[in-house]
Amino acid sequence: MPLVESTFKPSAIVRNATLQTVLPSIARRTAMQPFIREILELADGDMLELDWLRSNQTTLAVINHGLEGSTKSSYVRGMAHALQLAGFDVLAWNMRGCGSARNRLATWYHSGQSDDLRAVLAYAHLKHIGPIVLIGFSVGGNILLKYLGEESRSISPRIKAAVAISVPMDLRSSADVLAKPSNALYMRYLLKPLRSRMIEKAARFPELFNLSGLSEMRTFREFDARFTAPLHGFDSVDQYWDSCSSKHYLAGISIPTLAVSALDDPFLSPECFPSEEARSSRSLYLETPQHGGHVGFISSLNLRTTWIEERTVQFLANPL
Repeated sequence: MPLVESTFKPSAIVRNATLQTVLPSIARRTAMQPFIREILELADGDMLELDWLRSNQTTLAVINHGLEGSTKSSYVRGMAHALQLAGFDVLAWNMRGCGSARNRLATWYHSGQSDDLRAVLAYAHLKHIGPIVLIGFSVGGNILLKYLGEESRSISPRIKAAVAISVPMDLRSSADVLAKPSNALYMRYLLKPLRSRMIEKAARFPELFNLSGLSEMRTFREFDARFTAPLHGFDSVDQYWDSCSSKHYLAGISIPTLAVSALDDPFLSPECFPSEEARSSRSLYLETPQHGGHVGFISSLNLRTTWIEERTVQFLANPL
């Protein structure tokens, strides 16, 4: 499919990538109907916390949050509210350990954990009888695209379309971008909750966690090499990143899927903009506005809604 020409034109006052990235997360508040929580028990003994907005609509929208986010994240709440107003039921789910309760196992979630999304969707099929559409942000978008590629032609016919937003499709090069000195503040922000998670895990599973040097870690390579990769069964950090990067799965996507990433996204490398893959695909649409930061896409200082919410509703209601 040809690349999609973007309609996103933010006002000059909010065009800066840092402002686009930071302002919505710290200043946006969405008044919305409260989620109804449900616990999904997993086959390995762990559990997921699922949050529903239901009013017996025909189509269910399933939302995946990003790294160390949750269903409380402003971008999840904003998207859920926009989808509900547009006539969708909504299921937003918390990755392992990201909700209100600690997950039970020593492992947690990682950037390619598509089996948990698979479990959520199997349950959604039981609880909702109509069509299903999917939305993923950042790491949650990487998991979504990986899942779609893995399922390929065997995907459920009830899953109709998907939108993936600000996705680090190449985990290795995205980690390298974030390791640059110019992104030190972002890296510090992202590593802080991960350090806290490891401290909590070590208190419960001391035989599995060596916390020496944790406070000195400054990059995802250091953190994932020490913790994420070995504890989740990967041979190395590079094997983890390479096997979980969604760019390797794009050719298998068989339902209409819109990937939207801003060219000024401070988290993404050039490898995260798969223009050739989109051109050769019948199902993948790539939209790359000049501005938008990382999961930003605010048009002005009016934060009641965002362009990406409007664009997502538009695509899911009428996929190209």
